[in-house]
Amino acid sequence: MESKIEKTKELLTCGCCSHSRRNFLINCAKCIGVAGAFSGLVIPTFLTTQSCTPKKNMTIRVVFALHTPVQEVPDWPNIGFDFNPVMEKIMNALTAGCPGITFVQSMIDGAENAEKLKESDQEAGNIDGYLVVQSNCWNHAVVQLCATGKPVLYADFPYGGSGGFLVYTAQLLRQQVPNLTYIASDNPAHIVAAANCFLLAYEAGGLKAFVDGVTKVRHNIFAGVNVDLKCMDDPCDVLATGDLLKELQSKKMLEYESGWADVGQQTKESLGIEIIRRPFAELNDLWEKANKEQSMAIVNRWKNSAEKIIGVPDETLEQSARMYLAMKQTLKNHDACAITVNCLGGFYGGHINAYPCLGFHELLNEGLIGACECDTLSTLTMVAMTTMTKGRPGYISDPVMDVASKQIIYAHCVASNKPFGPQKATNPFTIMTHSEDRKGASLRSMLPLGYMTTTLEMHPGRKEILFHQAKAVGNVIDDRACRTKLAAAPVGDFEKLFTEWDKWGWHRVTYYGDLKEPVFALAGALGWKIIEEA
Repeated sequence: MESKIEKTKELLTCGCCSHSRRNFLINCAKCIGVAGAFSGLVIPTFLTTQSCTPKKNMTIRVVFALHTPVQEVPDWPNIGFDFNPVMEKIMNALTAGCPGITFVQSMIDGAENAEKLKESDQEAGNIDGYLVVQSNCWNHAVVQLCATGKPVLYADFPYGGSGGFLVYTAQLLRQQVPNLTYIASDNPAHIVAAANCFLLAYEAGGLKAFVDGVTKVRHNIFAGVNVDLKCMDDPCDVLATGDLLKELQSKKMLEYESGWADVGQQTKESLGIEIIRRPFAELNDLWEKANKEQSMAIVNRWKNSAEKIIGVPDETLEQSARMYLAMKQTLKNHDACAITVNCLGGFYGGHINAYPCLGFHELLNEGLIGACECDTLSTLTMVAMTTMTKGRPGYISDPVMDVASKQIIYAHCVASNKPFGPQKATNPFTIMTHSEDRKGASLRSMLPLGYMTTTLEMHPGRKEILFHQAKAVGNVIDDRACRTKLAAAPVGDFEKLFTEWDKWGWHRVTYYGDLKEPVFALAGALGWKIIEEA
């Protein structure tokens, strides 16, 4: 019988390497033991292959795209996060696991310094390629360095740079940039495996061989991940399409203050949903006037129902309860079913005095809609879908992609704990600070597993619905990034899930239930196009 290691070697050899009888795809076997000795680094045995002798020594610049080595501002992963151990771990793994390559470390905080670095390297002529590690979300570096024409390996630091990584990767893939390829994994061994493919740029095939090599590494990392996509029974009673469209004619949603997309007219014309924009001052005034006895009763209920409360004092809970009452009152005042608040801008700017996270949680549990960050598209999507499902709550998230587990992880600092509807079963939750700044109050919901979920975004301006499905398989507990993290195994083409973020942005809305048939029926009735992103 063919040995497991020989079968592994066969699987990890891409076509361009086999033609030249060279295996530059991944770590040399003799280096695995050395790299594996680093604290916390486990290099899977299936990533080993025979050693190789490169045609030339290469110098690769490793660029960490981040604000500062120790994070001073609220952002993913979180304020105060120390990147120094992360950078040291990655650099040690690369040095040990990539013979024939010399790595030079740099840090870039944005486009201006990325341009300066590019020009300096071009003048010196001593850099053969770039490994860009997106460590914070929106620090530009990869686009500028792709312009060098050198091979560029783009890596995500999950729960740190994932938003920018997804958006910029999709942008560059759409532009068919020939020297760009990517890896998204929290395991440094996978970065090492992909980085060895830089050597392929100097073999037959050049940049294409490099890109194909990393693609092969990605595919063989998740090829061994087998997920049973059979799901728990979850009958979902939905409105017929005609009844849904009629029901939406009376729906109103509130924005405090400016939304992510100016689609008010198109939303009213196509879906019938009215979007009303209101000032922060109105919401804050209602917060000031909220009944304190009612607020304390809500606080006591939270304290009795939460599994744990971590780092959130009663005063902050009371402020959050008053925000819930204020939002409930403004929904009543405007006869609306949904509210979305520019929570970060409002809180950081001093326009509101409490995060709305726990208030959103309460509204979602009641069959109403509380939506994060004044995201207009996600909010109108939730209005349509919660109406369709007769009260099931949507879950807005900032997704993270993980090649190692072949999962998409939906992450945000608020979620319902009644994912099947207001009268259905509850799941445990913990009250914690908002993750990015360690302030206020937010929530980790331990969402149920084994069920099919439907994730989508609607865009009335483009008359499109973005759509994918995935089986809920885990709740990730990691201090980095947002508190609730639902891990799911996608249905369909995992690689395709990297391609739409530049057009749609980072947010997605997830519902429990196999809602493909009613969503497609709605698109058909509206004359809209379905974009299946997996």
